[in-house]
Amino acid sequence: MKLHFSTTNGATFLPHQVAKSIPFSSDKLPEIFNRFSVIDKSEEAKVIKSTIVTCETKCVDREGGLCATSLESLVDFSVSKLGKNVQVLSTQVPKETEKQEYHITGVHRINANKGVVCHKQNYVYAVFYCHEIHDAGTYMVPLVSSDGTKVNAIAACQTDAFVGNAFNVLKVKPGTVPICHFLDGDSLIWVPN
Repeated sequence: MKLHFSTTNGATFLPHQVAKSIPFSSDKLPEIFNRFSVIDKSEEAKVIKSTIVTCETKCVDREGGLCATSLESLVDFSVSKLGKNVQVLSTQVPKETEKQEYHITGVHRINANKGVVCHKQNYVYAVFYCHEIHDAGTYMVPLVSSDGTKVNAIAACQTDAFVGNAFNVLKVKPGTVPICHFLDGDSLIWVPN
């Protein structure tokens, strides 16, 4: 199968107290732009606005979601959903590669039924959109590319309706069969130990 794995976008977390002091709301965009010296209507302003609006929409549409603006809020959210005995996993990508052929060299089941997935967003500092997954399976899938690159990919399998349009494309109903997808290098999944 042909895949493209990218490396991290490089944005880092702010300290929790600093992140809490900065607004993260579409009604505070002028204040956010001013805080980061961003010109309204610039490309950077569009990215900031898009991320905030996406976070606001997803957190309303999908019960149990959160856009974490600090490492502490990300950990607190995950622990509140799964308990303290958790582990965090991510796809391990040694280098960014072009889209190329990958071969699966194994499949290792990690978790049978639930987790918290956190997807890194484009923003001026690290922001992760986190949401619960239920009736899920989590797998570590070693892959080798045609150029020899080895990737330890994390695959999440879900039966709920929040896997984009995958159910429509595959012509199946949500809740009937699991849909699996690889997490990119900027996503995390928290699972119970």
